[in-house]
Amino acid sequence: MTIRISPVPTAPADGSQPIDFHARKPPWLKVPLPGGSNYQDVKQLLRTYQLHTVCEEANCPNIGECFDHRTATFMILGEICTRACRYCAVTTGRPLPVDEDEPRRVAEAVHLLGLQHAVITSVDRDDQHDGGAHSFAETIRQIRRVSPGTTVEVLIPDFQGNWQALEMVMDAGPEILNHNTETVPRLYRKVRPKAKYEQSLELLERAGLLRSESKVKSGLMVGLGEEWDELVQTMADIRAVGTHILTLGQYLRPSMKHVPVARYYTPQEFETLKKIGLDLGFRHVESGPLVRSSYHAHEQASQVATAS
Repeated sequence: MTIRISPVPTAPADGSQPIDFHARKPPWLKVPLPGGSNYQDVKQLLRTYQLHTVCEEANCPNIGECFDHRTATFMILGEICTRACRYCAVTTGRPLPVDEDEPRRVAEAVHLLGLQHAVITSVDRDDQHDGGAHSFAETIRQIRRVSPGTTVEVLIPDFQGNWQALEMVMDAGPEILNHNTETVPRLYRKVRPKAKYEQSLELLERAGLLRSESKVKSGLMVGLGEEWDELVQTMADIRAVGTHILTLGQYLRPSMKHVPVARYYTPQEFETLKKIGLDLGFRHVESGPLVRSSYHAHEQASQVATAS
């Protein structure tokens, strides 16, 4: 199915001059500096348990808000990724051996933070035969052991198309299986050269078929150079494979070594994309300039569960 929707205007609605999308960041992307007692408490807990978060490693703009609410997205399997995606701030290189005690420590941190909804992600571990799937599964089991009332969301890599690895994760019973599609297929070679668009779609579809009780989630970045029609078609593709939840956020360049921002989308455009997503049949669409995969993840999980 091909969907054609005309681009929305990028000039402000009040009739003022259009925003220069190639200049400095627009005002809606400014966030307060992180701080406060909760922020410091979370950082200390992570250091004590020798844990990593994607909030820190990927320079997430929402780290202050999330840590202040005593939430974090745990990043397992170390802090060094075997891939070099051209949009990502996570360190690339040769990773250390897998820490088999890490799932227990993540679970203990989840318990101490009193999380109702825990989000677990990882670096890519293409050096592992299962891509690190066993660590995801064990982390889910350990959280169930110490916090049986906590729902679990896992944001997984593509495991290089290893469907037995995906089955291992789904057998552990996550409430939400998240895998980010990231961008439109035309830009994969440019920004995600070791991944395949069709493989990501297949993973989302297989996840839903393997465990119908789990909700399937994916995310896209905008501002990498995609056309509006391409973006809407990609949203339609993600929905067509049975995905329930979609996140849409602005790409922000981590450094001069990374792909430049093609342009900044306005808050009004994000609202339009949210409406399009809901019209396509997603149960929940989180769309905004600062939205990231795990932003308001607990609220997303609650809303989707209520709508089921």
